[in-house]
Amino acid sequence: MSHVELVVPIRDLSDEQLAAEAAREGSDGPAFVALVDRFQDRVWRVCYRLMGNAEDASDATQEVFVRLFLQRAQFEGRSKYSTWMHGIAIRTCLMMRRGRGRRRKHEEVAQRQGTERHERSQRDTAETSLDLAHMLDTLEDEDRAMLILKYAEGHNYDELSEMFHLSVSGCKMRLSRARDRLKERFPEHTFGDDED
Repeated sequence: MSHVELVVPIRDLSDEQLAAEAAREGSDGPAFVALVDRFQDRVWRVCYRLMGNAEDASDATQEVFVRLFLQRAQFEGRSKYSTWMHGIAIRTCLMMRRGRGRRRKHEEVAQRQGTERHERSQRDTAETSLDLAHMLDTLEDEDRAMLILKYAEGHNYDELSEMFHLSVSGCKMRLSRARDRLKERFPEHTFGDDED
């Protein structure tokens, strides 16, 4: 008598049979993919109810399926697969909500502190920017441009000499004189001497 093996299409397997097959598969094979297809909408609805919005629900759903994949060999069949899967979904959502709550609390504190710092910094930066812009505006355009290119843009003397059609020593002298003019006009500010 010959042995005949029946092949059952994946779509006809029960959840528990698919879970057992998924556990035997080395990766996300057809059985696991079928479980994802079968439960994706249900898991998303559970996550949506627990998370409260679509974006968090989508993130949680993805995390649930990652966990299901990683734990696929742990399903022992003592309950229905859907029960086991929903347990993972609920624990995942609760963990994410706790993390979100802690993160939001930290974010709110950090945001309040950051906003206060930012407002102070913005005032200081705005004042400094206005001061610097005002100071640079008192110079001739070429001197102003050369200072900006040297100190803000980081160009070296060789590059400046090419840009301004001057010798390297001519650029150094022009920058030194521009700094001296700023020192004369704004003695309350310090301007670093050129280190080159």
